[in-house]
Amino acid sequence: MSSPLQFRRYTPADRDATLAIWLEASRIGHGFLGEAELQKQKALVRDHYLDASETWLALDGETPLGFIGLLDAFIGGLFVAPAAHGRGIGRQLLEHAAALKGALEVEVYAANREALGFYGHCGFVETGRRKEDDEGRPLEIVHLRRGD
Repeated sequence: MSSPLQFRRYTPADRDATLAIWLEASRIGHGFLGEAELQKQKALVRDHYLDASETWLALDGETPLGFIGLLDAFIGGLFVAPAAHGRGIGRQLLEHAAALKGALEVEVYAANREALGFYGHCGFVETGRRKEDDEGRPLEIVHLRRGD
């Protein structure tokens, strides 16, 4: 990174860059869903979730490197561009969200071992599981929480 990481609210002008980060990162973390499902989810992110959530971008200068979408204190999504993995961007996005919201909650696919490890490393603890995802598919979901 050429300068300290900056945070700012998502605007519609950020849509294409944010969706590109989402798709690249989802192909790694959610590849088990398959490309057709990822494309369906991308349309939902584009047409609904980005505007429905309080979304914050992490930027190096003017270049978005990641984002976090919040629904109150629930993390609807946290994605970092794969080329920027390992630089602490995800942790900084979490800390930014915690400064805004306090205790945080998130749900993660049990198959996404990298995300489970990341959240555990950041102090989240498992508070429950369910056997199906939001679409009713037999994909186990882990509920995690950090804070009071």
